[in-house]
Amino acid sequence: MLYLPYIHGIYNALIISLFVHQGWLGLKIRRERIQGKPPTVRIIKRHRKLGPVLVPLGVLGYLAGPIFLYLRRGNILEYPLHFINGSVIVLMIIATFFISKKIKSRESPWRTPHLAAGVCIIALYLLQAFFGIGILF
Repeated sequence: MLYLPYIHGIYNALIISLFVHQGWLGLKIRRERIQGKPPTVRIIKRHRKLGPVLVPLGVLGYLAGPIFLYLRRGNILEYPLHFINGSVIVLMIIATFFISKKIKSRESPWRTPHLAAGVCIIALYLLQAFFGIGILF
């Protein structure tokens, strides 16, 4: 039980890095599209394959926190900012997934909301890491 918070933190640090990588791929795709270059199929395939994998991994990382906290302290709301921010992250991840399913062409109007949600997820994840480090120390 002593190591559960650290396991949760390390796991989610890996998830954050995967989301940053996913965002980097997305920005590469967007830059090419805006510049009128032909799409790099390899980058697009990697972005499309990684996205649906990150959704359950992100949700799992979130769910582990309240479960570990309940087992350890009996109260999932002991750290309300961390809990609320994590909840918003999960909602944004799910929303981004559904938005991505609406993108059908290079000129889809859903691309901008997808980008905005992705940037929001990464920003919230960094804030979440800050809250989490504050909890650990």
